[in-house]
Amino acid sequence: MLKQRIITALILAPAAILAIFYLPLVYFSGLLLGVVAIGAWEWAPFVGLKKSQARVTYTAITVMLIALLWYLLPIEQLWSPLNGLHQYAQFILWASVAWWAIAAFLMLTYPKTTAFWEKNRLIIGLFGWFTLIPTWLAFVVLRSHDYHIANFHGAQLLMCLFVLVWCADIGAYFVGKSIGKRKLMPNVSPGKTLEGFLGGVFCAAIVVAVSAFVLDWSQKQLLNALLITLLITTVSVLGDLTESMFKRQSGIKDSGTILPGHGGILDRIDSLTATAPVFALCYVFLGW
Repeated sequence: MLKQRIITALILAPAAILAIFYLPLVYFSGLLLGVVAIGAWEWAPFVGLKKSQARVTYTAITVMLIALLWYLLPIEQLWSPLNGLHQYAQFILWASVAWWAIAAFLMLTYPKTTAFWEKNRLIIGLFGWFTLIPTWLAFVVLRSHDYHIANFHGAQLLMCLFVLVWCADIGAYFVGKSIGKRKLMPNVSPGKTLEGFLGGVFCAAIVVAVSAFVLDWSQKQLLNALLITLLITTVSVLGDLTESMFKRQSGIKDSGTILPGHGGILDRIDSLTATAPVFALCYVFLGW
């Protein structure tokens, strides 16, 4: 399994980097829409939609909602230094933060609070849209910075987010496997440990500290970066555990099989669905 994970990562990582840096914004947004569509296809079984026709319907509605958002919010004008973040985009991203606060409550109280949503397809379907649609928007908001500041600035922001999440994931995996003993959320994901979580935070913090040294950041810049790193790595675990909660409630092991060794698209972007809106808001309002 580890060998498959490494091979898949070695193939996907360069492709993702090329897309982030070199695809024009409109094509990047379209590619991201395709990724989110696959995520919606994989979310449909959580809703109880297991037949192909029903899954296609849920996926199509998700795509249409994002297409409507794309039409209403010109992607080149989502953010600018003079006008700030578009008010509708700002509302959606803050609504996403509210959703993840609710998700944290559901996850922390699982399975005691499943009664009102476990058999309600509409609610679980809405949960999927609250998860996936703001993710698309947050990525586009970050990438759109290339239009206003400097070439590749938006791409660098996205890579910063990816590196933080990847480092936290890698650190958590290896530390958890080697010394993990205390279960983090045994009712949701028995395999995750407190030691793994702390190892992920430490790994990401080390990368940030090394970057600060190389780039000659001030103490204030380093402190702000470390605080944001703590926030992002913590939220990334929330995204991971929330998807695990929905999979457990649905009796599903992996969201899909499209990525050998990794499962489905949702299994790879679960952390990013939670962190991307938070990271976008942190940058827009804190300038980090």
